[in-house]
Amino acid sequence: MGMTITEKILARHSGRRTVGPGDNIWVDVDVLMTHDVCGPGTIEIFRKQFGEKARVWDAEKVVVIPDHYIFTADQYAHRNVDILRAFVKEQQLPYFYDVGTPKYKGVCHIALPEEGHTRPGEVLFGTDSHTCTAGAFGEFATGIGNTDAALILGIGKLWVKVPPTMRFVFEGPLPPYLMAKDLILNIIGDIGVDGGTYKAMEFAGDGVYSLSIEERMTLCNMVIEAGGKNGVIAADEKTAAFVRERTDKPFEVVTNDLDAKYESVRVYRSKEIEPVVAKPHSPDNRATVREVAGTKLDRAYIGSCTGGKLTDFRAAAKILRGRRVKVDTFIVPATNQVMQGLKVERLDGQTLEEVFLAAGARIAEGASCAACLGGPSDTFGRLNKSEACISTTNRNFPGRMGSKTASVYLASPYTVAASAVKGVITDPREFLA
Repeated sequence: MGMTITEKILARHSGRRTVGPGDNIWVDVDVLMTHDVCGPGTIEIFRKQFGEKARVWDAEKVVVIPDHYIFTADQYAHRNVDILRAFVKEQQLPYFYDVGTPKYKGVCHIALPEEGHTRPGEVLFGTDSHTCTAGAFGEFATGIGNTDAALILGIGKLWVKVPPTMRFVFEGPLPPYLMAKDLILNIIGDIGVDGGTYKAMEFAGDGVYSLSIEERMTLCNMVIEAGGKNGVIAADEKTAAFVRERTDKPFEVVTNDLDAKYESVRVYRSKEIEPVVAKPHSPDNRATVREVAGTKLDRAYIGSCTGGKLTDFRAAAKILRGRRVKVDTFIVPATNQVMQGLKVERLDGQTLEEVFLAAGARIAEGASCAACLGGPSDTFGRLNKSEACISTTNRNFPGRMGSKTASVYLASPYTVAASAVKGVITDPREFLA
């Protein structure tokens, strides 16, 4: 029986020749990632279950990245990072990207690939639901809870049920006004926030393979918004080149068998897709931008693991160059590497940073999750009152970006930038013709 990419990776990591949807298996783990929000809880459970003097199963396979509540005066947030520091020192963990040091990175899901921790054919677990981002590298990557993470810390394995695979094919190159965010919001609008529950969501077609690695990350990042267990894109030479530039660790590309069985297959014609938004208060509350054009806004936000990559800022800068924003606009690079990119990449003689500042946007002091998860009241870009915000982030539930009475529209960097310029939701095609 043929297997999908997800099934083949899980089979190889369980020591079995074949597995199928619904099988329960012990899986060997290649990488475990945790951060400042869930790390302290994971550490506490690990010590309770394995003893105060227990050692992690493999220090080389644990990655610790503080990123969520970083640039804040909140003492509870600082305490969380202190707990990580103490554990890293005790366990002598080499992959710790500590805030306030030259090693600090920023958002974990972008930092992982930057540092070569995402590799085709591997199994990656993280104590964050958007760990599924790494499926863009042809690996099995998914988020887990603190208890599961503590078990992995102790034994390097996890009990996993094999998910069925839903396949999404995009035929034809993307029109120049579309981004990966438009594709994934269309999918979530079609299947709903529970349509992919505990399923692998695989993306394919020339529309997908024409995307940059960062855009592929956006696709996989938001499968969790449809309830997906993991997202995955078969690795190609573009993937392999990206990974080889960042690590010398060996990896093996895994592809679908020709007779692989999918639970479902949906085919989209790229040229027929329009720019879309997800209206408040759910990622599946889809509307075309044309349908909601003119909706008044108070704020625009470009950042997060979904929308704070260099590709996202290049797109936004195309529209903001030579224009001024009419609403408060916040620019939050996902990592320090992206922040440095804003200072050196140029567009028509200006750096991207200069483009944003000239447009009247505000740039965060440092790379982090910032307002994507709300955070303490002094978090950069946090919604503290009943505001309408258009954002490149991944969730728009009540209270997600701060105030429970705020309204958040999710959209691509093109759409967010166009809307910031006009102060109302705006079709980016007005500026990209």
